[in-house]
This record gives sequence, C-alpha cells and structure tokens, in this order.
Amino acid sequence: MDLTQISVFLPRLLEGAWITVQVTAFAAVLGLVMAMISGLGRLSERRVVRGVAGTYIEIFRGTSVLVQLFWFVFALPLVGFALGRPWSRWLDLNLLTAAVLALGLNIGSYGGEVVRGAVQAVDKGQTEAAIALNLTPTHRIRRIIFPQALVAMLPPFGNLLIELLKGSALVSVIALSDLLFVAQQIRARTGETTLVFSLVLVIYFVIAYTVTLGMRRLERRAATGLETGRQRTLMRAG
Repeated sequence: MDLTQISVFLPRLLEGAWITVQVTAFAAVLGLVMAMISGLGRLSERRVVRGVAGTYIEIFRGTSVLVQLFWFVFALPLVGFALGRPWSRWLDLNLLTAAVLALGLNIGSYGGEVVRGAVQAVDKGQTEAAIALNLTPTHRIRRIIFPQALVAMLPPFGNLLIELLKGSALVSVIALSDLLFVAQQIRARTGETTLVFSLVLVIYFVIAYTVTLGMRRLERRAATGLETGRQRTLMRAG
C-alpha cells in the first residue's frame, strides 16, 4: 500500500464524504418529519388525511429513487418554467436541495409505515385506559401511545438511516460532488482503482458504524426512559 498516494487521495475523498454526510443528515431530518406525518396520517380518522398520506407513501415506495432524483433535478424546473414566474425561480433547485428532497421523501415513505406499525403495536389497553381518563386523541398519542411506540420505531429507523447513507451514493449520477463522485474523478485522473475504492469502502464503513453506535445508544436511552416513566406512574398510582 502506497502511503504517499493515500495522503494525496484521502483529503479529497474526505471533502466528498462531507457532502455525503450533509446529504444524509438533511435527508434524514426531512425523512423523519415525513415519516411522522404520513405514519400518523395513515391512522387518522379522517378519510381525506388517510388518502393523502397513503398516496404519498405508495408513490414514493412504488417508484425508483433514482427516477425520483432525476425528476427533481431535470423535470421539476421544467414544471416551474411552464407555470411561469415566480414558480420558475422557486422550482429550479440546486443539486444539493434536489438530492435531499428526493432521498428524504423516499426514505420518509418507508418510515411512515414504520411509524404506523409501531403505533398499532402498542397494547390496546393503553388506549382504552387513556380514553377512560378522558384524554383527547392528541394527548393520547403524545403522552401514552407515542412514547411506547418510539422504542419500537428506533431499530427500524436505524436500519433506514443506514440504507439512506448507502443510497446517497446515487447523487453522484447528477454530478453532486459526494464521496463516490470524487472517487470516480480521482480514478479517471490517476488510473488508480483498487486503492481509491478501498478507501471509499473504509470511509463508508466508518460513517455507517458511527451511525449504528449512535442509534444503539439512543435505543438504550429511550428504553430506559420508558421504564423510568412506567415506574413513576406505578408509584403515583400506589
């Protein structure tokens, strides 16, 4: 292994890795918001809300994320142009924004099903007890159901976050200078393949492992917090 080449390639690859981290982080935030909205929307008593949430989930789960990425980059600006000002300016997105929207909305559609399943998995007796206490539907979700469902959501959310990180490599096809795009540039310029993509594998692994450790710690804290809350409730009841 040529340490000189590593010292030359690594700083440039880390610049690309920073773009990858930004795309993943921003898309994760958007995906979490959309997962909560769509997941709870699927459980709404209002048919219109359920329909809108279900349509969003089915569209983004049922189509390719690569096609969605191309749509936000190439098709959406044309829609804005057809609508005229000010839409043409608002819908002409930069590459980073388009990548975040495509990846975030896509992962959010999968997260929505995680939220719905976790909420439905909470013991029905909890809901009945909350109704007996005359809690409103909003308070039932926020104080009783959601804290318990959150513990069940975190492991699949961690898996989705890792999938999002790996899927972020797709942004290289729109010439966004992420880790993979930079690696391809270095390979084209130097002809070095094995070393460059070995470094890319290591960098992706380090980022993914860091995310995994963070999610495991969050899972433990959430489980501990839920157990503490239950003990306090029992003490008050006693």
